[in-house]
Amino acid sequence: MTWWEALILGIIQGLTEFLPVSSSGHLEIGQALLGTAGEENLTFAIVVHAATVLSTLVILWHEVAHLFKGTFTTIKWNQEKDYVAKILVSMIPVFIIGMFFKDQVEGLFGHGLLIVGICLIITAFLLWLSEFLTKRINRQGHEVTYRDAIIIGCAQAIAVLPGLSRSGTTIATGLLCGVKKESVAQFSFLMVLIPILGEAFLDFLDLLQGEMTTSIGWLPLLVGFIAAFTTGCFACRFMINIVRKQKLIYFAIYCLCVGTFAIIYGLC
Repeated sequence: MTWWEALILGIIQGLTEFLPVSSSGHLEIGQALLGTAGEENLTFAIVVHAATVLSTLVILWHEVAHLFKGTFTTIKWNQEKDYVAKILVSMIPVFIIGMFFKDQVEGLFGHGLLIVGICLIITAFLLWLSEFLTKRINRQGHEVTYRDAIIIGCAQAIAVLPGLSRSGTTIATGLLCGVKKESVAQFSFLMVLIPILGEAFLDFLDLLQGEMTTSIGWLPLLVGFIAAFTTGCFACRFMINIVRKQKLIYFAIYCLCVGTFAIIYGLC
């Protein structure tokens, strides 16, 4: 992988991580089109995912700092502790997947675009269904409950599949559960911070200890990281505004088109 290929893929990752169109699916498509599909995809994906998580910290720094302050500056149970507890509950399903099914999930990556295309079409259906039903019911919505947290967490665990958008799946699931559109995007972005940063940290230690090798090189990894971080900052803020306006149908149409292309390309 050259540095300019890493730049393109980093931009793709940064723009699609927060938009409900599947960053992992777009990375698979981009790598297939650029001809880099066999070059340590997992290492590059981990690096650029860590970059977009850091962009989440930048954009939502006020919310993160508020939660941190409220959680650790007092021993009394408060709203901040309650919110953090819900985030921790939402992480249980993806923790189980990571502990017991990591190898099986990683084996789904880098094996053609057929799975990616099918999962993108599933993403399109979820986005359409969430917007259709929430507008039809016309309910005000509520804040995230512990029940919502575990259901959204299960959606996040399923969304480890390449092409199934994590943000799209969790946001759509939250809307279907009746969570306020103003709250569901923020919860969706915050709940992924610890799992992805933790996985990136462990894999980085493996790289330093020589247990995981990469043929990409440090320059492409650095370029991809910077590109993903920069574009991720823009996409995170943009997506929060999109969810507030509830205009997910456009992304559903986009995922349907890209998913159809991926299936045709994968079968050819």
